[in-house]
Amino acid sequence: MEEQQPKTGKFALNYGLLLGVISVVFGVMLYTQKMHYERNTAIIVISIVIMAAVVFLAINAFKKANGGYLTISEALKVAVGAALIGAVISLAYQFVLTNFIEPDFMDKAIEMAKPKAMEQNPSMTEEQWEQGVEMQKSLSWLQYPIGLIINCVLGLILGLITGLILKKSKAEY
Repeated sequence: MEEQQPKTGKFALNYGLLLGVISVVFGVMLYTQKMHYERNTAIIVISIVIMAAVVFLAINAFKKANGGYLTISEALKVAVGAALIGAVISLAYQFVLTNFIEPDFMDKAIEMAKPKAMEQNPSMTEEQWEQGVEMQKSLSWLQYPIGLIINCVLGLILGLITGLILKKSKAEY
């Protein structure tokens, strides 16, 4: 009798939900500290470390459930699935935050970015700034598909690295 092989989708779903919840908690923490307007290097690195830890845990759990065996394709499926589900939950929180909790989020973020932008480009006129702001507002919906794509690519990279580290093939005989 053959033993049942675990499904990668189950692990991707469970750990994707975990990643999404942790990301939302991190987002709420940033919101309560009034740091949700910032996109500095430390916040990005922490987000990537959180994602890497959850992806590693997901792939390792799959490997244990699979009798200690793991192929790179299984690692990639688990990692990208978890990253995608985590991204959907995180982007849903971002949508709720920017449209319902704090509807003037975009205006405040632009207002906070203006001094730095003017400092970096002193020849920019007020009219050019306003044109850029209007263009940015009209294209703000692109953050959602771009966020999904970036998270999937990051999940792919993390899954490949973790898969290469944890890979163990069944003996072929």
